[in-house]
Amino acid sequence: QLQASGGGLVQPGGSLRLSCAAAGSIVSIGTMNWYRQAPGKQRELVARITSSGSTNYADSVKGRFTISRDNAKNTVYLQMNSLKPEDTAVYYCNAPIYSSGTGFRDYWGQGTQVTVSS
Repeated sequence: QLQASGGGLVQPGGSLRLSCAAAGSIVSIGTMNWYRQAPGKQRELVARITSSGSTNYADSVKGRFTISRDNAKNTVYLQMNSLKPEDTAVYYCNAPIYSSGTGFRDYWGQGTQVTVSS
């Protein structure tokens, strides 16, 4: 139901843009979230955006990452600038989605690897 893309290998100071698109017979999508999980660490919330566009960020990414969404495309984006090695992780999108036929469920994308290294 959620398909993430856009990860890859980038040098410190570089940029990447992640995308996560929801598919199916979607009626509505609630707050859309990006999480990340580094090796040996717990999954952490990176950024979230409500259906009306209000945003919140983890302190570690404030001023460097920007979350946005296109409600017409059922897609959430994460623009990541000034990337640091400590941003290396698998990034997951998450959202509560109401679909016709299946009702309300909480969905996770499959994860996309971001590696920041020289």
